Amino acid sequence: MIREQIEAKLVAAFEPAYLEVTDESYRHNVPAGSESHFKVVLVSDKFVGERFLSRHRAIYGELSLELAGSVHALALHTYTQKEWEGLQDTVPSSPPCRGAGTLA
Repeated sequence: MIREQIEAKLVAAFEPAYLEVTDESYRHNVPAGSESHFKVVLVSDKFVGERFLSRHRAIYGELSLELAGSVHALALHTYTQKEWEGLQDTVPSSPPCRGAGTLA
């Protein structure tokens, strides 16, 4: 449910050419069924001329309610369409989580 909320807000705000929101909570030390860690790949020409920090701040602003609630972490990968060309297979993987899988 939270993944869908995130997607809807990002689509409305950034009109992405490409959007992928992945729930990576299972890779972290959280109870089963948690929706707390997400990876976002967002390609939008609304990012033209914007630095990565500015892009990330804009996303955090759109998702402020989710971040104030159950969402603990966002791995953000933001690109313009020009930057995205040729990168589809090289989006970095999220780093491993310390203690992942230790919570029953």
